[in-house]
Amino acid sequence: MCHPEIVIDGVKSIDFTQHKDDRGIFVEVYRNEWIDETQPIQWNVVHSSANTLRGVHVHVDHHDYLTVLSGVMLLGLHDIRPESPTYGRSSTIELSTEPSRAILIPPGVCHGFYYLQPSIHLYAVSQYFNPADELGCRFDCPELNLDWPATSPLLSQRDQTADNYTTMCEKFLSGHKSVG
Repeated sequence: MCHPEIVIDGVKSIDFTQHKDDRGIFVEVYRNEWIDETQPIQWNVVHSSANTLRGVHVHVDHHDYLTVLSGVMLLGLHDIRPESPTYGRSSTIELSTEPSRAILIPPGVCHGFYYLQPSIHLYAVSQYFNPADELGCRFDCPELNLDWPATSPLLSQRDQTADNYTTMCEKFLSGHKSVG
């Protein structure tokens, strides 16, 4: 299904069908046929406190596939792929369990996760951890054009000391050329 807030080329939203009855709800959160680009090889569950921001990160090589299992996430996206028709564009998407869906994020699309309340999200990656593929910048870099609802969120040490936007883009382009 096309979602108007998905304005970045290659970012996909996959709507889930909820099967409800008196016992509760059954939801399929992943099928190989839903993703043509790359299949996930590792799955992770993340518990986050309210007012936590994770990122902003970008990857040279791997895709991310994520869904919210409980709570609410504000997903910030920004395209740094020079060859992309949406280069430089930013978008925010609110994810929760209603509607229930997943987002696929391709390499070269920066992403950050802000949690409005205690939340749990499930995500998969298409490549195993590689420090050379783990790039990032400060969440509040003005070039991202992301309007986060907090100016002092809880951040990891890594995100507190992240590069500036220009350095992150230079590192991405350097890695992007070597794999391209």
